[in-house]
Amino acid sequence: MSLRKVARSLVKPARDALRPSALDRSYSAVAEARALLQGELEAIRSAGTWKAERVITSKQGPRINVDGSRAGILNFCANNYLGLSSHPEVVQAGIDALETHGAGLSSVRFICGTQDLHKGLEQKLAEFHEREDCILYASCFDANAGLFEVLLGPDDAVLSDELNHASIIDGIRLCRAKRLRYKHMDIADLENRLKESQSSRMRLVVTDGVFSMDGDVAPLSEICDLAEQYGAMVFIDECHATGFLGPRGRGTDELLGVMDRVDIVNSTLGKALGGAAGGYTVGPKPLIDLLRQRSRPYLFSNSLPPPVVACATRAVELLLASNEISQSMVAKTMRFRSKMTQAGFTISGSAHPICPVMLGDARLASLMADDMLKLGVYVIGFSFPVVPKGKARIRVQISAAHTDEDIDHCVDAFIQTGKKHGVVP
Repeated sequence: MSLRKVARSLVKPARDALRPSALDRSYSAVAEARALLQGELEAIRSAGTWKAERVITSKQGPRINVDGSRAGILNFCANNYLGLSSHPEVVQAGIDALETHGAGLSSVRFICGTQDLHKGLEQKLAEFHEREDCILYASCFDANAGLFEVLLGPDDAVLSDELNHASIIDGIRLCRAKRLRYKHMDIADLENRLKESQSSRMRLVVTDGVFSMDGDVAPLSEICDLAEQYGAMVFIDECHATGFLGPRGRGTDELLGVMDRVDIVNSTLGKALGGAAGGYTVGPKPLIDLLRQRSRPYLFSNSLPPPVVACATRAVELLLASNEISQSMVAKTMRFRSKMTQAGFTISGSAHPICPVMLGDARLASLMADDMLKLGVYVIGFSFPVVPKGKARIRVQISAAHTDEDIDHCVDAFIQTGKKHGVVP
């Protein structure tokens, strides 16, 4: 071997040793990402908007057990509007379905994931909402993600309230239609957007029926008037209305007398209708048929588990049989709102069981919620990015399962905590 070859053989391993390996580069990238993520997390903590997850060790209900707290905590922040999450008939329906139809389907709907339970629930939901047909999803987030992309193309326009739920916003982002936002519940601004989009092939006005952070109800009658005047369709998300708003609990459209004027409704099984999981779209049969063919969250997500479907079915059956549960909400909601207002608190919205106690400061909302838990009341502070900056609040939610004594105890705890933090005199 020549001297030159020997030198090369000695130098090459040294160069390789100095050159960073792929594994070293990978570790470096992970370390850099961890540092960036830790910085983001620290910024959230510093802003007072950190969202801790309390651990519940009991079933959902008006009274729950919370890890680290005494037993029998009053729960005033669940979406369990009708108290059906632990209703004995709803629970038994799930147990029965587990035995007869199994734990799950291990399939999407169009392959081998459709049982008689799924079709039965879809039929009952269509009947409940007085629409032609229904399609089930794993969540209402999925229902919103799966609708607009299928319905609207580049020649169409979607007109959306600026405070619509995040799932609506994300769903609209997926479609190719022209996107226009109108000011929150501002009919004049909506009309301007309708005029602006008159050249579009098809237009869809999109709004929450009830806005979840403030408990305010969309002016559906005026929206439908404008939609008819300008040849547009109307879509509403009814997650915080289905089951308890309106004379029969059908929702915001029934409450405001426009059931026959709203074209498409999306809602959830995860709140008033048993509280387990699932969402759905009801509307014209051709639309539902097309969603079954093209809606990506439907086509590529596993079917809802049979026990979940059975629980929701029983909840809907109870509501179809009687409106007694839903009608009990009104007096309880007004009891809380009036007592809190008299105590000096500012409560947003009107006449809805979502009762936001407005505080403004994120840290204050978090501290007050912690102090409320010490007094035996479970509530959560809401702050940015869930609500706009400077609009932090504690969102209280009234359930049909709450007693008057429960409500009075909650108000008393708010007064005690509010005085401690200088919110009320």
